[in-house]
Amino acid sequence: MPEPIMERVLVAQIGARMHYAVPRMLHAAGMLEELVTDACASKGWPRLLNYLPDSFRPAPLKRLLSRVPEGVPSSRITVLHGLGRTYAWRRARASSQSASTAAHLWAGQTFCRQILKRGLGKATTLYTFNSAGLELLEAARQRGLRAIVEQTIAPCRIERALLAQEQAAFPRWEGPEDDRLDELMAREEAEWREASLILCGSEFVREGIRHSGGPVERCAVVSYAVECPPPYLGGYESTECCRQNSPLRILTVGALGLRKGAPYVLEAAKALGGRAEFRWVGPLNVAPAVQREFAKFVQLTGPVPRASMVEQYRWADIFLLPSICEGSATASYEALASGLPMIVTPNTGSIIEAGEQGFIVPIRSAAAIVERIETLLRQPELRQIMSSKARALAEQNTIEAYAARLISALENRDPSPCHEASHNSLPGCNVLKGRATAEALGCA
Repeated sequence: MPEPIMERVLVAQIGARMHYAVPRMLHAAGMLEELVTDACASKGWPRLLNYLPDSFRPAPLKRLLSRVPEGVPSSRITVLHGLGRTYAWRRARASSQSASTAAHLWAGQTFCRQILKRGLGKATTLYTFNSAGLELLEAARQRGLRAIVEQTIAPCRIERALLAQEQAAFPRWEGPEDDRLDELMAREEAEWREASLILCGSEFVREGIRHSGGPVERCAVVSYAVECPPPYLGGYESTECCRQNSPLRILTVGALGLRKGAPYVLEAAKALGGRAEFRWVGPLNVAPAVQREFAKFVQLTGPVPRASMVEQYRWADIFLLPSICEGSATASYEALASGLPMIVTPNTGSIIEAGEQGFIVPIRSAAAIVERIETLLRQPELRQIMSSKARALAEQNTIEAYAARLISALENRDPSPCHEASHNSLPGCNVLKGRATAEALGCA
């Protein structure tokens, strides 16, 4: 019997998502044909920026210099620098969420057209990401290539419904509703129709596709991971888990806004007073008046360079992310690697098991957050146990394990609703069932 032909995968990726984890893993497995991206510091003129003294590197240049697909040879990388510059300019000029979405739509369409103009080379498989791959997926199907899309967040239709409820409850927190969402939603759902495989970072994402009427029979759940090098290489390592006679330190990471559950963090911080110290790390995407109210109870750091995030996790005793809508939040994996007990919602897309590495609380429930923090306040020994279990789960969920799950999903030519490349093999999974699913999706 002849040996199966090794897949040659062209990865079309805008941004450096998860430090280019997908193309790096595929290259290590001998499967990467090419990475095409919009900006990268290891090709072309951005390499010259490394010769600038650090004091001459503003934040945007530092972010660009961090975009290096480690381990992927430059011969396998194509960078559309013109697209990257124009997209960055359009995003910087966007003065509303609608303008930001318009820039995102433009980038996705232009990205696909430019790749098709230069051709797909010797690829046998196309791997792209939601809302930035429709024209590529159409071309791949027409040419007999395998067409794969990774759905990095719950579907736009689900996100829109969930956030509409938040905006009604907190009308002055963010700007007006995005009037380009219909276009984004149509593009995303058209990608599902073209894809032979849809990869989902969590069961929450796959259930969102089901509730949106998408082809769930072509979905596979593949949870993520983060790299955890030893502490002397800059790896995540928390401080003493159970400091005595001091308030608990509660850390939230992500853009401050309705999607991350910010109102419920604020309410919990108010309820707990001086018994807990809250810190939020990330961009401030709420109105100035809301920021001022938030800052009375929660320390707001604003964006923090990724190289400095280790210090934030070391500061914390507990990680809190009561998201309304996610895919599978990267920060939740970083928190696990830091040994932090976690308080998350089903919609955070975390891999923890309730009561083991932390707690899973309902969305929109500050009372449940307060109750779980008070439990951890009263029981330092439980914090220690959960911290140890968090580290153990992170050690099992390595980048190598992630790569094995991804390649297993790619090799499975007939995904089904029961194919879960993460949940059947990874301890500590949280699979949504029945009414819990409906509640998480806001459908109950």
